[in-house]
Amino acid sequence: MTLLRVSEAARYLGVSDDTVRRWVSAGRLAGHMDDSGRAAVDGVEVAALVRDSSDHADGVPTSARNRLTGLVTNVVMDTVMAQVELQCGPFRVVSLMSAEAARELGLEPGMPATAVVKATTVVVNREVAP
Repeated sequence: MTLLRVSEAARYLGVSDDTVRRWVSAGRLAGHMDDSGRAAVDGVEVAALVRDSSDHADGVPTSARNRLTGLVTNVVMDTVMAQVELQCGPFRVVSLMSAEAARELGLEPGMPATAVVKATTVVVNREVAP
């Protein structure tokens, strides 16, 4: 079993540490202790919560499963193309789109937006504990 510290689980779930602790108290997640004696939760349970909360999150069925919600931080636009930057938690996402699409969406810095990614190639790296 892969145990995640409460703070790690909170980061993956997009909630606060206190929320994860409340979910453990309420039985939504099973609480464990890691090898250091710190509060932890099962990575498989966290993955199931993430999966359940992300499928069709906006109520619109789609084949794209990769959604990153964040804040528009910059929009650079010319007459044909636009470069839109979003800060999605700790991740910076940059999208190139038509200027027409960016104008239709009314994209501007400070507004929330969601990047939906559908790619044929996605590279996955495994995090290695220090």
